[in-house]
Amino acid sequence: MRMKILLFVTAVIEIGAGLALVALPSLMVKLLLGSPLDMPAALIVARLAGVSLFVLGFSCWLARLDVQSRAARGLVVAMVLYNFGVVVILGAAGVWPQPVGVALWPAVVLHAAMAGWCIACLRSKCMM
Repeated sequence: MRMKILLFVTAVIEIGAGLALVALPSLMVKLLLGSPLDMPAALIVARLAGVSLFVLGFSCWLARLDVQSRAARGLVVAMVLYNFGVVVILGAAGVWPQPVGVALWPAVVLHAAMAGWCIACLRSKCMM
């Protein structure tokens, strides 16, 4: 049951973040990094990232219905790697001597917590 909740929560977060990045890429980046996107190529890359997050979230949404499968376990492993990567990249951005957006540290904490939840799920038998 815990695995189903993990995948549901992940789906909601990533689908929401993905749609926000597709619709309002400059605003989302400004909230995270403190400066808007001002180049057309940057807007396209941000929207591609948004589509990727949407697909990741949608995959979690579908997997929540079959938490005992090896594919669901693989998806949780992928989410550990993704969340860890986000923590490292955004955390590094936060320690650079430049202003950051108001959402940067909450995003780092959220992704660290999600990575921890994924690891706890993998280590326990919550896959069942």
